[in-house]
Amino acid sequence: DEIRIEIHGKGGHGAMPHFCVDPISISAQIIVALQQVISRIGNPAIPSVLTIGHIEGKGATNVIPPIVKMQGTFRTFDEDWRHRAHKKIKDIATGIASSFDAEAKVDITIGYPFLKNDEDLTNACRKAAIEYLGDSHVEELGIWMAAEDFSYYSQAVPSVFYRFGVRN
Repeated sequence: DEIRIEIHGKGGHGAMPHFCVDPISISAQIIVALQQVISRIGNPAIPSVLTIGHIEGKGATNVIPPIVKMQGTFRTFDEDWRHRAHKKIKDIATGIASSFDAEAKVDITIGYPFLKNDEDLTNACRKAAIEYLGDSHVEELGIWMAAEDFSYYSQAVPSVFYRFGVRN
């Protein structure tokens, strides 16, 4: 899922921060607080990741900008938790911004659902791969938090997603 947050404050001169509502400072507090969504609110047994990978505040060394934009991603393997987390992300961002007299606009675009590998199909696929390639050429990979459009199929019918590759 793609997360976009805009913090609207009041820009001004860095030497007079008391006349400003600093969206840079507010965005930093939001980023730190959002880590609680995974580490303290989410069930640790449900794989999840929340990353803010882009932050943009067009100020200068001595200028506090009026707006900061942040972008990130949220991923999990549980649809119920996914939607609860979205609400928490919005609540945290808007609550922190409001407490500093700023406004947070939060937009979360729902991406692909999580990919489910059917256990029986996965075992059959693994067995066939071992028979064809040999046990030393088949390995099970750990959890992969990347998004994949194949996941729509896996939500509708029993499926197995595997990666086929070569080595050096």
